[in-house]
Amino acid sequence: MAPTRYVIAGGSAAGLAAAQAIRELDPRGLITVLSAEAAAPYYRPLIPFIIDGQKTVADIALLGQGPYTAPGIDVRLNATVTAVDPAARTVTVNETETVAYDRLLIATGSRPHVPPTIKGTDTPGIYALRTLADARDIAGRVGSAQHAIMAGGGMLNLKTAFALLECGLDVTMVVTSPEVLSQVMEPDGAALIRDALEQAGLRILTGRNIAQVLGGPDGVRGVRLDTGEELPCEIVCIGKGVRPNVEFLAGSGIKVDQGVVVNEYTACHVSGVYAAGDVAVTFDPITGQRMMTALWTNAVEMGRCAGRNMAGQPTAYAGTFGILNATQVAEVPFVSMGIVHTAGTNYETHVAHTADTYRKLVFSEDGDRLIGVVFVGDINHAGLYRHLIRERTPLNGLKAAVIAHRLHYGHLLRW
Repeated sequence: MAPTRYVIAGGSAAGLAAAQAIRELDPRGLITVLSAEAAAPYYRPLIPFIIDGQKTVADIALLGQGPYTAPGIDVRLNATVTAVDPAARTVTVNETETVAYDRLLIATGSRPHVPPTIKGTDTPGIYALRTLADARDIAGRVGSAQHAIMAGGGMLNLKTAFALLECGLDVTMVVTSPEVLSQVMEPDGAALIRDALEQAGLRILTGRNIAQVLGGPDGVRGVRLDTGEELPCEIVCIGKGVRPNVEFLAGSGIKVDQGVVVNEYTACHVSGVYAAGDVAVTFDPITGQRMMTALWTNAVEMGRCAGRNMAGQPTAYAGTFGILNATQVAEVPFVSMGIVHTAGTNYETHVAHTADTYRKLVFSEDGDRLIGVVFVGDINHAGLYRHLIRERTPLNGLKAAVIAHRLHYGHLLRW
């Protein structure tokens, strides 16, 4: 029997995780990863550290490091999938080349969203940090810059802001919401983080938007806000979310609803085609609602699941938390997962805070299940809380320990 031909469109988290999972189950299969980028696959969350030199390209490489050590995976660079023909079981690469497959994974990820309301975004010095090439371009501009403006207060922009602070620039973050990190917590939870950010030297302007980028002979020279304020800068980083890369699927018959629609086994509506990562429409295990996410950890988990299904081992995907973040900002660790935005809802919430910590617990309306948490400053045992949320565990007599933050592994062994 001829070996199975696996083609993976996309060489980042989901694509490489799928390739690894396939190779573990099918040592004879022919695995081809088609990556649109010129650089070999890398750990995308670390690209801000390329800007300030804390990491090198070798430090953030995926192939041959960590779990990505499977042999016999053909990774082709500068190979953009431009069309898919499920009837012929082929993909078109770079408009001209045809590659045949038996099973195809769409893991083309997403691209930054640049709001059309911001005028002048084609000015040199404007960046939406998403690729290694972007990080290198920013690093090359840092030497001639004094000020940087960050449009948006999400995680990637915060990491980039700190990289630029490390380079000696004055950095201002302009945030539409009342507080930074508005996608992963409500304003009261972000207060400790904002204090730490400002103490570290980051200037934060909330409730404002950039209306226009002001250009000069050397590119960006400043921005004008919707309030009329003008701020000088030579670098602008836009972090306003992402959009899935699905345009190449037009006419393929593959169902797209913003992203690629898949079932619980990561399979599309046409035979032999799967999708995973930022580009896939999956579901939130807490609410059951269809959703997309741009989190690296979710992409890896979904990619591994897709790889197992492609290799013939049926594996249901457990779903994607709408929010699942665990990181450290300005020396302050935090975890945010599940449903954390509760204004105007009937969810049962419990909030406790000290000068150095903040803790928010969100329970279902009947109070019987934990459905979301935010921990800032103290993130001990966060994995246990994640288990309760994801497994939809009825709390019964466990609730008091959860509220008092006394949950430990022994509790789960008894449940």
